[in-house]
Parts: sequence; structure tokens; C-alpha cells
Amino acid sequence: MRSNISSETDIYLLQDDLDNIQRQCKKWRLKLHPDKCKVMRVRHSYQTTHLIGDSGSLRTLQQTEEKKDIGVYTTSDFKSSIQCNKAANRALSILWMVNRACQGLDKDNFLVISKSFIRPHLEYCAQSWNPHFLKNEEVLERVQKRATKCVEGMKSKKYLERLHILGLTTLKRCKMRGDLTETFKIMS
Repeated sequence: MRSNISSETDIYLLQDDLDNIQRQCKKWRLKLHPDKCKVMRVRHSYQTTHLIGDSGSLRTLQQTEEKKDIGVYTTSDFKSSIQCNKAANRALSILWMVNRACQGLDKDNFLVISKSFIRPHLEYCAQSWNPHFLKNEEVLERVQKRATKCVEGMKSKKYLERLHILGLTTLKRCKMRGDLTETFKIMS
């Protein structure tokens, strides 16, 4: 739930919304777990406290600076650094396991492994957290650079040459294609 807080009245309206959610949950016999509910402040200076729970056990909602939802980390400043680092680390751990299990992959096996296990971590929900800073793009691209060196006979070649031989594109280009696809879906 999102709400703009620009006055004290807005604080009370937000608390009314939280109370309404609680009433609806009770009506439909859904249990709302207060420990799993968080407050994330985005660009405002009002220090507010929000309560949730049954009338006998009201609990203050915990504040957070970052939140993971369906595998995507969101921060109060909407920067994607945490998401990029987490995605890169997950992909690197899989790459490490692949390297350990399979020495000197051929092109076809590498493409299957890369497209099935490594790139999905680097591209998951990319349109929602698309890195805006070059440093974040480089964190992700570095994983793919390292991965392409796993193919037998590719270590001595330059990165773009490895991509060309393997029939892959840079992650930046892949994200641009995904952005264009999503834009097309929205416009049509």
C-alpha cells in the first residue's frame, strides 16, 4: 500500500487504511501477521507510528530501509545496487558450482547451462529494477564475462569476441530488448 504523507491528516488517513485492512482480514478470517508487515519511508520527514493487529494486541509496524518482494529487493531510495549485487552473487555461486563440476565446457553445453541457470538470475524482473548506474551494470556484466571464460578455448579471446562466437549479447543489450518488448506490450 502506498500513501503520500504531507500533513498530519494524511497520517490519520493512512492509519485508517491500515485499520480497514485489518477489519477486512478479520471479516474474511485471514490472519494478518504483524511481524511480517513493514513500513518503508520514501522521501518525507514525518515521523509516524502505525499500528496493526487485533484490538487486544496492537503492534507497532517495524520500519525498514529495504524489502524483498517476489525476489526483488526494493530500497527506500529506489536504487538498484542491492538487487544487482544479490543477483550477481547468486549467479556467481551457480557459476562456481558449474566450474567445479564441469571443467572445459563446449559451446553447446555452456549455452544450455548459462541460459538455464546463470542468466535468469541476472535478468529476473530486470524491467522493474533496471540498473541506472554504470557500476551496477558492470557488476552484472562481470558475471557473464567470467562465465564465458568457462568455454574451452575462450580464455584468451576478448569479451565481445566470446559473445559473438557464442551467439550471446551483452546484458545491457538484453535489458534494452526487454524494455522495448514491455513498452510494446503496454502501447498495444
